[in-house]
Amino acid sequence: MSTDTAPSNAETPTKPVHVESEAELDALVSEHELVLVDFYTKGCTLCQSIEPVLGNVARAKEELVVALCNPREDLSLVERFSIRSVPTLVLFEEGEEVGRLAEGFQGAQAVVDFVEDARSER
Repeated sequence: MSTDTAPSNAETPTKPVHVESEAELDALVSEHELVLVDFYTKGCTLCQSIEPVLGNVARAKEELVVALCNPREDLSLVERFSIRSVPTLVLFEEGEEVGRLAEGFQGAQAVVDFVEDARSER
């Protein structure tokens, strides 16, 4: 599945975008109200299998930006976000982390439920 780089404006993309650094991630989170970040590593089969699921989630949730981030590209992300396993999904709302899901492969409905549950708990 091909993905674009992070958009330069605040328009919500309908497919996952790649962010490669802490600065790109911070910019994306600050530009959009609701961002779901998939921290993954290259070669991880669970990570590869969840990518198309996240594409479906991005299309289903119009207000949600889905980003893919390999923390090995910017190791400061590993410590900052306490990434201990992949895939790890982190949800940001209005710039703040509001939810985290690090339980391996998840289907589209499970990810949508995670997003909705994390938002309702705020």
